Amino acid sequence: MKNIFVIPCLLISCCLFAQDSTEKKPVEIFNTQKAILANTTEMVGKGKMDFRITHNFDDIDGHGASMISRFLGLDNAKDIRIGFHFGLTDNLDIQVARVKGGNVYTNNASGAVSKFYELALKYRFMTQRENDPKHPVSMALFVSNAISSVKASVAPNTNFENSFKNFSDRMSQTFQLIVAKKFKKISVALNPTYVHTNFVVQGDEKSMFALGGAVRVPLSNRFALLVDYFHPFRSRASKNFFNTVDNVYSPPGDVTVNSTPFHFYDPFGIGVEITTAGHVFSLNFSNAVDILENRFIRFTTKSWTKGQYRWCFTISRKFTLWRPK
Repeated sequence: MKNIFVIPCLLISCCLFAQDSTEKKPVEIFNTQKAILANTTEMVGKGKMDFRITHNFDDIDGHGASMISRFLGLDNAKDIRIGFHFGLTDNLDIQVARVKGGNVYTNNASGAVSKFYELALKYRFMTQRENDPKHPVSMALFVSNAISSVKASVAPNTNFENSFKNFSDRMSQTFQLIVAKKFKKISVALNPTYVHTNFVVQGDEKSMFALGGAVRVPLSNRFALLVDYFHPFRSRASKNFFNTVDNVYSPPGDVTVNSTPFHFYDPFGIGVEITTAGHVFSLNFSNAVDILENRFIRFTTKSWTKGQYRWCFTISRKFTLWRPK
C-alpha cells in the first residue's frame, strides 16, 4: 500500500524544481476543472472557491420500459456529487466532496458501495504559455481518496462490495497525470490514470490502469463542444470471470449472489458547455453511470448501442474567499 504513494510524491518533488519565473502570458486551455469525466489542468485560483454540482440520471433507453413513462431517465438520479474546490495557490487546489454512488455491476443493490466522502488534491507543475517553446503544455497531478460511509454487510457467506472488515476496506485511491495543450482554439487533454481499491469482490481487480482524454472545441463565445473518453485496462481473466453466469459475484463457498453475466464498456461522453456571466453549465450524454474515477473506470457496464446512456449535467459557480495581497 505504501508503494502507491511513491510515484506521485516523486513527481511532485521533481516538478518543484521545474518552475520557471517567465512572465509570458499563461494559456487558458479549458474553461473549468473538469471536461465531462476527465480532469483538466485548469485551477480554481488563489483565494477562490468553486462550488460544483454534478448530476447523472438514469438510462434514456435500454430498460424495455417506455422512455416517456420514465421521462427519458430523468425520474431517477443515479449519481450526484456536491463538491467544494478551494484554490490554496494558483497551482494548488484541494477538493472536498460528497458523492451518492451506489451503482454496482450486479443486480443486488444491497451490497453496493455508496455514500462517498472524497478528498482530493490537484497540483499544476507546468503551464502552457503563449509563444513560449519552453512551456508547450500544461501538466498537473490529481490525487484523490474516496471513503465509503455505507453500512457494512454482516450477511454470512457473501461477497458484497460492502463486506468491510476494516476501515481501510472502505477506501479507494486515484492517481492521474493530466497533460493538456491548446492548439489555436481547440483544447486537448491526455489523462493516464491509476486507480486502487482496498477491498474488491472475487474476480475483480484491486489495481487498474486507464488511459483517458478530453477535447474542447469552441462553437461561439458562450458555447463549446466537449468530448471525453477512457479505456480501462481490465485483465482478460477478470472480464471472462464476469461474463460467466456461474462465476458472477460468486464468493468462496460457491454462494452465487447474482446469476446475470455482464460486460464492461469504455466510458464515453459528449456534451455542450455553456458559459454565463457567473456560472458554467455542462450538459452531457454519457454511458458512465458513476462520477468518481474509482467507479466509472472500473464499473462502466452500460453501452451506447443498447440505449444505455444518460443525461448528465454540471453547474459551477466561483466565489472569492480572500483576495491575494
